[in-house]
Amino acid sequence: MDAQRKSPKEPESARPAADLRQVPRAAAGDAGGLDPGLLGDFLERLAARSTELDRHQLAAFEALGARAVEQGVALRALVDLYLSAAWRAWPLLPAAGAADADTVRAAGTAVLHVVDDAVAAVAAGYEAGRRAMIRREESLRREFVDDLLSGTAAPASLLTRADSYGLHLAGPQSVLLAVAAEPFREATPVLSEVSAAIAGVESLVATREGALVAVLPGLAAERRDRVIAAVRRVLGGGARLAAGRTYPGPTGVARSYVDAREALALAERLHSGEPVVLAERMVVYRVLLRDRAALLDLIDSVLAPLQAARGGARPLLDTVHAFCAQGGNTTRTAEALHLSPRAVTYRLARVAELTGWDPADPEQRYVLHTAVLGARAIGWPAH
Repeated sequence: MDAQRKSPKEPESARPAADLRQVPRAAAGDAGGLDPGLLGDFLERLAARSTELDRHQLAAFEALGARAVEQGVALRALVDLYLSAAWRAWPLLPAAGAADADTVRAAGTAVLHVVDDAVAAVAAGYEAGRRAMIRREESLRREFVDDLLSGTAAPASLLTRADSYGLHLAGPQSVLLAVAAEPFREATPVLSEVSAAIAGVESLVATREGALVAVLPGLAAERRDRVIAAVRRVLGGGARLAAGRTYPGPTGVARSYVDAREALALAERLHSGEPVVLAERMVVYRVLLRDRAALLDLIDSVLAPLQAARGGARPLLDTVHAFCAQGGNTTRTAEALHLSPRAVTYRLARVAELTGWDPADPEQRYVLHTAVLGARAIGWPAH
């Protein structure tokens, strides 16, 4: 009869001490199946009735917080583990079943102090561990980006590491480069905004030497133009973009990156106002610059006399360039240069007079245009 009348909840002091050893696993279940080992000696600290933890004990709990980060545990789940362990352990502690109310209150206060200190230390260790992991991940990402763009790493290594960043480097690759007055930096919102703007395309957005770099798969011209337009909308009109040509495989990224950089440099030399520079449009300049001695000889023999013109060679060079770009049409050239057709005609006649090469003659115009393109590429006559 006594056994039947007995309350389902016996005095906790009557429970076997072994019950306390079941707490970690039960608390881990409450928190979503975490590793019970993340509690360390938390239960022993609760049972010790100490009102505070010393620095060695706090350091141990901080280490447990950092370990939770390595295991991929969420901070909320980690705190839940400790709080679940605390409320499960409390009724099993000997002091909780004491008849003296003052003793119970003192024990409860000590337990709450330990819980407060332990959870705070675990959370601090978790945040420190999370920051360290972010730094490691950023360092690994930076190393990968540098290896990818420099082309110095083994292709097999790049292929393996690229999977971690959602890239498949086995196919054709291209690079989109953006520069602005203010250097682009890692871990800034603009990188996330660019990534979101081109989310429909497998890409890696990073920075290098102050420029924004987007590694893209080989895209058809129309789709590439849409990606460029999306990036421009995010960056605004102050940024200038260059698209490298498409090359196969992991090493193709480095080649396309070099293409884009050289295209930007050439566009600067040419004083091009275009907001987007396509590397394939700059191939002719790269060909001209490949034999610099021959190019200088061409410029010297064809264009050098223009320096004797009133106002210098620059206006006449610009006129020849625009005239060739407009297919030898004087009216369209005048519109492009904001001049009168008569002024354009005068300038072209002056070019023919000084150089002996007539822009109106298709064959001679070709020689003049080639020399002018070379001059623009090297910044002649200023440099």
